[in-house]
Amino acid sequence: MADSSSPPPPLCDRISHKSYLLRAVDLTILGLLFSLLLYRILHVNQSDTVWVVAFLCESCFSFVWLLITCIKWSPADYKTYPDRLDERVHDLPSVDMFVTTADPVREPPIIVVNTVLSLLAVNYPANKLACYVSDDGCSPLTYFSLKEASKFAKIWVPFCKKYNVNVRAPFMYFLNPPAATEGSEFGKDWEMMKREYEKLSQKLEEATGSSHWLDAEDDFEEFSNTKPNDHSTIVKVVWENKEGVGDEKEVPHVVYISREKRPNYLHQYKAGAMNFLVRVSGLMTNAPYMLNVDCDMYANEADVVRQAMCIFLQQSMNSNHCAFVQYPQYFYDSNVGELTVLQLYLGRGIAGIQGPLYGGSGCFHTRRVMYGLSLDDLEDDGSLSSIATRKYLAEESLAREFGKSKEMVKSVVDALQRKSYLHNTLKDSLEAAQEVGHCHYEYQTSWGNTIGWLYDSTTEDVNTSIGIHSRGWTSSYILPDPPAFLGCMPQGGPGTMVQQRRWATGLLEVLFNKQSPLIGMFRRKIRFRQRLAYLYVFSWGLRSIPELFYCLLPAYCVLHNSALFPKGVYLGIIVTLVGMHCLYTLWEFMSLGFSVQSWYVSQSFGRIKTTCSWLFSIFDIILKLLGISKTVFIVTKKTMPETKSGSGSEKSQGEVDCPNKDSGKFEFDGSLYFLPGTFIVLVNLAALAGCSVGLQRLSPRHGGGGSGLAEACGCVLVVILFLPFLKGMFEKGKYGIPLSTLSKAAFLAVLFVVFYVGN
Repeated sequence: MADSSSPPPPLCDRISHKSYLLRAVDLTILGLLFSLLLYRILHVNQSDTVWVVAFLCESCFSFVWLLITCIKWSPADYKTYPDRLDERVHDLPSVDMFVTTADPVREPPIIVVNTVLSLLAVNYPANKLACYVSDDGCSPLTYFSLKEASKFAKIWVPFCKKYNVNVRAPFMYFLNPPAATEGSEFGKDWEMMKREYEKLSQKLEEATGSSHWLDAEDDFEEFSNTKPNDHSTIVKVVWENKEGVGDEKEVPHVVYISREKRPNYLHQYKAGAMNFLVRVSGLMTNAPYMLNVDCDMYANEADVVRQAMCIFLQQSMNSNHCAFVQYPQYFYDSNVGELTVLQLYLGRGIAGIQGPLYGGSGCFHTRRVMYGLSLDDLEDDGSLSSIATRKYLAEESLAREFGKSKEMVKSVVDALQRKSYLHNTLKDSLEAAQEVGHCHYEYQTSWGNTIGWLYDSTTEDVNTSIGIHSRGWTSSYILPDPPAFLGCMPQGGPGTMVQQRRWATGLLEVLFNKQSPLIGMFRRKIRFRQRLAYLYVFSWGLRSIPELFYCLLPAYCVLHNSALFPKGVYLGIIVTLVGMHCLYTLWEFMSLGFSVQSWYVSQSFGRIKTTCSWLFSIFDIILKLLGISKTVFIVTKKTMPETKSGSGSEKSQGEVDCPNKDSGKFEFDGSLYFLPGTFIVLVNLAALAGCSVGLQRLSPRHGGGGSGLAEACGCVLVVILFLPFLKGMFEKGKYGIPLSTLSKAAFLAVLFVVFYVGN
């Protein structure tokens, strides 16, 4: 008989993934890099400037690998037990769910609707959930789509819970019919639900091409004469769950919001929208926890909320230390093997230090932490300390920090003191919600500075993340199977280049603002290795310079007839280093179920994005620091998958992320993003051609010897890594490099060859 005094089983366990073998491999590669640097130092007089440039580039690569080794040293994540939640917790906490969208063209309403429906149908009491949709484009089409979706949700949510549906985004669920269910109750319900969803899709598609529905209802008056960047605040309760008893047939609250926007007024992009969501939700439901997802990132796991609550409510660990729970971001429509490997190995590594970085989507936040609380402000039981009470709860201080809305101040006090704050109906808060959405509301407050999502970067996620960790908080990482959330990536090369540039620029903004890990080394409460993890991420854009130079060095050395790599037995350092790195990264991919082709695509795209997209982030940040221009947040286009085999409910992590058959070709356009890559390929091809016909310099300078087979192999390797550009030179249409880009790159390549052969 079990001892009744024994502690109950935990809601979650911290799983360590330490591997001494992987540590040894990381250290061996690091040792080889340092050996190469030492060789260059000892033989610097035997060659010309190229030796020094190579040393500087390899020093950067060595520093990056040192950071990676430190990050991956003690990987960990959490395993949750949501089935134990009901036994341990009788009254589950409320959760406010945030969905953000900004452009009904680039982010079609049908995508937003599917994300919202997947959230409304999760396995969690409906009276404990509220879904807020922020529309920064102030689109009546988005509002109309939410109204129609809320009607469909009244039959979709009960259907999902009755039959315990795994995937609760309708567009993914209905791609394949269930096996042998004709005549059964489930089969009839499935057919009925599919017909209703097709009606919904058809209605939204027709609404996209026509605006006759705008005049049919008085509910759209507030959208008249509005523009995406010039309109008043709009807050509308789309659906209110007035029953509020947690019945399986209930549908959670759905609220549409669009903050005021005016021309020539800085609206702080997504961070500003998130802070408006925090304020409106604080006035209406004031849940202690908040989930934010991008509009294309649907809930793929029905227990996603319960899993996060296992972390927050775990009593065996000090749950007050956990500020947010981050799920990895997986995608259903693109080859994102590199991102999957990055999240598993580096993500777990960072999670084993002070916790994962906030990724901008698929994250559960604690409202009190987002209101600026530090770890020192709490007692052991989670209540405010006496000092924090005087600091945060003084009326003048609250108005100065959070704004002059009395209703907002009251909701903040209740949230900080962990009290429930509910109106009789959501509509009681509409007037106050309108007030906190005004353009000038945040003026001379702490919103975006120390409270809520932080400003001064287009990557508001990691900017906010380092602010939270700097106050001493930790975070938690969960990697469920199947993945908790699935989204879509920008299709083709141009969209991806834009997104990568935006990320790299935003990360560099944080590196040079007050949140930088290089500032406040001893004052902040962020751990040293966590600081290194942030430094690794924030410096992505800076890596473009050494990688660009290193891609050109083999061609330069072949044309200039100078040595780039060590000679004789010392060449083994380079061969061993390249071989180990290739085998190591290949193992990482194949251990997750990816193919050799996926590994190659990842290695190739890694070089392309670094030299072609991240390179422009350096120019962006220089212009911003000089005050010449400001960075711009560009919304990337989202698309629905046309075909897909399988329902998606039984796929493993690796299978979900494998590339589809139509994603093998790289797309190009006339933007400057593709000029560096084309230039690199042409220069290396010219070097190989020049070597074969004897165009290179006849005698090497200095005493270090001339170029040889190693340098020629370096050129071949660069061309292989940039193979999409080589193929693009012979393709037409969107898969071909435009003639204007080819002409510019050819002109630069000719100058490069003529200059270095003639000097």
